[in-house]
Amino acid sequence: MSAIKPVDVVIMGREFTVSCTDEERQGLLDAVNYLDKKMHDIRDSVKVVVVERIAIMAALNLSHEVL
Repeated sequence: MSAIKPVDVVIMGREFTVSCTDEERQGLLDAVNYLDKKMHDIRDSVKVVVVERIAIMAALNLSHEVL
């Protein structure tokens, strides 16, 4: 297992630093891209501009998909 390293990602134009191993990096980047697309889709479809509301709506939608 490799060391945990910081990875800078951007979601809805905001930069975040997340720690993960080299083995987890691609999965993290795939998740970030998927979440960012979902959040942009929500913003565009309901014209919500508050990022926190968009994040909650995306979390609910993703939870529903998983369940």
